[in-house]
Formats: sequence, C-alpha cells, structure tokens
Amino acid sequence: MEGKRAFISGGTRGIGAALCRIFAREGADIAFNYHERDDLAEKVSEDVKAYGRRCLSYKVSVTDRVELKKVAREITEEWGGVDVLVNNAAVNKPDNFATTTDRSWDWVIDTNVNSLFAVTKPFYKRMIRQRKGVILNITSIGAISALPTSVHYATSKAAMIGFTKCLSREAANFGITVNAIAAGIFDTDLGNTLPERLLKAHGDWVSLGRLGQPAELAEFAAFMCSDRNSYMNGEVIVVDGGVVT
Repeated sequence: MEGKRAFISGGTRGIGAALCRIFAREGADIAFNYHERDDLAEKVSEDVKAYGRRCLSYKVSVTDRVELKKVAREITEEWGGVDVLVNNAAVNKPDNFATTTDRSWDWVIDTNVNSLFAVTKPFYKRMIRQRKGVILNITSIGAISALPTSVHYATSKAAMIGFTKCLSREAANFGITVNAIAAGIFDTDLGNTLPERLLKAHGDWVSLGRLGQPAELAEFAAFMCSDRNSYMNGEVIVVDGGVVT
C-alpha cells in the first residue's frame, strides 16, 4: 500500500484502530474519523506517524453528511484525494426484537446503514474523477448466518452487503472496486456487547475456539485494499475463525 491515501471510519477503537496502524505499516497515509475519545485519536495518530506516514483525524459523526462533505474536501485539498475508503464504524446493542425500542432501532440503523451514504458518497465522487479507488466495507457474519445477534444489527449489516454488491457494478465503470469482509466475533468493544453466556459458548461454535484479534482482520484487509488484489469486485469474504452453523 506504499503511497496510498486511506480514509477509515471509526479509527480509534478495535478493528478501526488496527486498520489505521497496519495500513500505515504497509505504507499508506491515514485519515480517520472518531466520535468522542480524543485520547485514543491522539494515540492512533502517533502510531501512524511512527511509521513515517501522514495522519489526519476528524472528530465527526459518521451520520453527519454536511461535516463529512467538509472532511472529504479538506482531505482532497491537503492530499489530493484518497485511494482507499474503509467503512468500518458500527454500533450494536444486545436487544431481543420483542423489546427493541424505537430509539435503539433508529440508533443502530442510522449509524450502520445511513452512514454508508454519508461517508461513501463524498469520497466516491472524487474517486470517479481519479478513475480509480478501492472501497472496503466491514460487515458481519450475523448478516448471512442465523447467529444469536440483535435483529437490528444483523439487518444493518445485511444492508451493507446489498450496498457492496450493487455499488460494485456501478463503480467498476470508473476503475473503482467495492468489496466487503464479513467479520466474525472479534475481541473489541463491539464484539463484547454480546451477552456473557454467548461469549462463553463462542468456543463451541467457532472451530478455532477463540475470539479474533483486530490485527488479524486488518492484515487481510490490507491485502484486499492493496494493488496485489486486482481482480476482486463485489465480493463478501468471511473472516470468522471457522463458525460452524
């Protein structure tokens, strides 16, 4: 990824932070957004710069369309654009469908689905002008398997698969590829929103018998976003430790 410019949504925690660090290690300049933790943003920025790469961070919600347009414009003015976009930011809440509130449903859908439009469109339009680009979406095995996750979360991640498939066909006309990783349960704040009983049972239905580490997914994502991956488009690749369903 030497010389590439990447924007990663939700770059201060878990998989997002690992993506920032490993992409930087592989030679990419990193821009990311975050929601609240300034201290975590500073740490990720320091780690990126320690690899000799440039780093830009933005404290802005992935649902704020107006501010994200400004972010895309600022990055373009500073760096000339981005080559790689990773839609990583997501939330979950351990709800049963029967007791899911309107507020909980809207929060998950707004953050996980509406953010795809808010984050992707301003960068996509600039990629079209460049006639090149890579978009990677981090979805979940909960979208494609009947696993014990919240209905609103599974719904939102299934929407991301539809987004990936459909956009990939349009984007290919402009030299842009769009793919996704369907992640299993990783040792992150999001992964640990599962009820304790399910986390304990995890080893029984994952053949590797453990949670994934964020860096393990980020290593594969780096390949998917690199020039070595030149003939994959519209694909959803599962990285879940071998879930037995």
